[in-house]
Amino acid sequence: QVQVVESGGRLVQAGDSLRLSCAASGSMYAMAWFRQAPGKSREFVGSIRGNSDMTEYTESLKGRFTISRDSARNTAYLQMNSLEPADTAVYICAATDWVFIIGTDSSSPRSYRYWGQGTQVTVSL
Repeated sequence: QVQVVESGGRLVQAGDSLRLSCAASGSMYAMAWFRQAPGKSREFVGSIRGNSDMTEYTESLKGRFTISRDSARNTAYLQMNSLEPADTAVYICAATDWVFIIGTDSSSPRSYRYWGQGTQVTVSL
């Protein structure tokens, strides 16, 4: 059974940086981060996929958030800089070992087979 486990979430102050980790129990074609704030729907943050580690981000987070991964460790990272209170959310990692076909929407939760439980990030003023 594939497991996806996030770590690194904690309470930080506005302007701080934080790096989250997502470890999968097997090799994954694509890994992604989503987040869900209280009372809001799940939001795509970004993804990384393929041998070339192609990345995609939701437009509003480009420049502040960066996704990378260590394929040897089956681990993806989410580097978050200049954090704001609006970034407060549960950050959830998703992964899939299925290769995306042309037209696959990497921002859709339906593109991922495996999900973690999430890690809480709280940004205070």
